[in-house]
Amino acid sequence: MYLCKLMNDVLKKLVDKGEMLPLMEEFYTIQGEGYYKGTAAYFIRIGGCDVGCHWCDVKESWNADLHPPTETAKIVENARKYSDTIVVTGGEPLTWDMTVLTTQLKEAGLKTHIETSGAYKLTGQWDWICLSPKKIKKPTEAIYKVADELKIIVYNKDDLRFAEEQASKVNKDCILYLQPEWSKRDKVIPFIVDYVMENPKWKVSLQTHKYLNIP
Repeated sequence: MYLCKLMNDVLKKLVDKGEMLPLMEEFYTIQGEGYYKGTAAYFIRIGGCDVGCHWCDVKESWNADLHPPTETAKIVENARKYSDTIVVTGGEPLTWDMTVLTTQLKEAGLKTHIETSGAYKLTGQWDWICLSPKKIKKPTEAIYKVADELKIIVYNKDDLRFAEEQASKVNKDCILYLQPEWSKRDKVIPFIVDYVMENPKWKVSLQTHKYLNIP
């Protein structure tokens, strides 16, 4: 029992430092959303999220305990075999300290992208930050200044109000996207299209990987 607790304590310290991370999955595919859609990219999905969007399509990522801690160096070793563009997603990757992971990715000459709700402190070195805020747990103020793209998931018309609220906080160079929630796409696409035509500062983002039937 003591040995088991000691091992758990050691693992927790390594995870807290970012030297190990609860890796849910990693895969090479085509980025389906936002500014880099159509780009070959290696995805690193980190477990753990307490934001809890009811329409989340990877709810199995929420419980970090289901995803065993993996050495960060091993994650980087796998990533460098496939692509120079690495997308770190979740879950909510900023639940954990991303400093070690991104330092090692950058040392390997790789480009680092993150998809985050922004609900936690931004850690790590990023070439591209996709901020996808949620009403349930809003972003920290600091991430608005550095976000490269703002992606609002549209489930109903009130999300357009939320989108404008969030757009008022990001930096002037941030690219603005409205993306239909997949299960409601037939219902919401018409009013998203109308809204973007009336407010051309926004762009439409689609989950093209789902239309392509790829991860």
